[in-house]
Amino acid sequence: MFQAEKAMLTAARHRVLPFVVHNDSIHASGAWESVKLSAQTVWSWESYQETKALLRREKPDVAHFHNTFPLISPSAYYACREAGVPVVQTLHNYRLLCPAATFRQNGSICEKCVTGGLSNGVLHGCYRGSRAATAATALMLGAHRWLGTWSEAVDCYIALTEFSRRKFIEGGLPAEKIVVKPNFVAPDPLEGCSGGVPIADSITADGAHRPPLQEGYTLYVGRLSHEKGVRTLLRAWQKTSIPLRVVGDGPLRQELESDASSLGLPQVCFHGHLTSDQLMPMIKRARFLIFPSEWYEGMPRVILEAFACGVPVIASRLGAMQEIVADGHTGLHFTAGDADDLAAKVAWAWTRPEEMQAMGRAARAEYETKYTAERNYQMLMGIYAKAILLRRTAGESPKVCT
Repeated sequence: MFQAEKAMLTAARHRVLPFVVHNDSIHASGAWESVKLSAQTVWSWESYQETKALLRREKPDVAHFHNTFPLISPSAYYACREAGVPVVQTLHNYRLLCPAATFRQNGSICEKCVTGGLSNGVLHGCYRGSRAATAATALMLGAHRWLGTWSEAVDCYIALTEFSRRKFIEGGLPAEKIVVKPNFVAPDPLEGCSGGVPIADSITADGAHRPPLQEGYTLYVGRLSHEKGVRTLLRAWQKTSIPLRVVGDGPLRQELESDASSLGLPQVCFHGHLTSDQLMPMIKRARFLIFPSEWYEGMPRVILEAFACGVPVIASRLGAMQEIVADGHTGLHFTAGDADDLAAKVAWAWTRPEEMQAMGRAARAEYETKYTAERNYQMLMGIYAKAILLRRTAGESPKVCT
């Protein structure tokens, strides 16, 4: 989304100055290097000086952060504050409340760091399975809570969903500073198609996309890792012969492919990582997309891509997913982690193509209303304008960003 927003702003003739630090530059080996990295996570003097020099040289109207962890650190906020440059921070995950950023521990949803303190995450080594790494992250979060960084050094936060906004308010971020702006999909995958619908194998009389009724497939797109619910996906497919295409890579890929083979699931086909150009035609021809994630998620781009293609989504009834996908309208919900429920919903959807096509049309309408670049640009400009106004009037009026 960093790249997508950059492209959107550049297309609108704004000057965008990227400031990017790659985690590949981390070469911590040994106790001293680990201590230095921990300190840098809390406060990076290097990033502070680099940000300060950039602001002095370029004089931007606003600084929009997507991620400061671990190498940029919140010190960059203070460089902006000293320069009088308003700060906007997009909340892509739950890092400010949970060291692991996922609200997940031992395969289950966990919010103990919110209700009981950050020491819970350290005790369980939630970040990368390491107590030391989790402690460094918790130290950064705790130190900046004490300094008032999260409430004073950021002018506006962007939450991706109402669900996310509520969680951050519960975690202590100032409600008046958090606005909701979703992710978006650009370019429109159906742009240039007759009547605004995909060029597919068959078209209904009313111009809506209809996948072939006697063939076709269902589709999973995403990282092949524990929190994505891919094991639940495979268990569900032991109960059905419906074709499933799996797109993506990750630490569980080899295990999942081996399990699919040993369990005798020829209807499950693994495609690995695909480029956007390769993926979009596959989404357009799918009957529906499966999204079985077992953590709260931020705002999965692939769901929005499916909506843009007029494809309904069967998603976990959990967190942001149940907000993005309207049950019975733009897709279906199932109980997260419940393979039987997922299999039942898939069977229902596969045998009711007319209902699913109607949901696909509703999904496309949802995209056109909420998730286009044009709509997103208007929202982002409004957020920037408010942040600029708040920074100019700091100390003269309450800090409210709605």
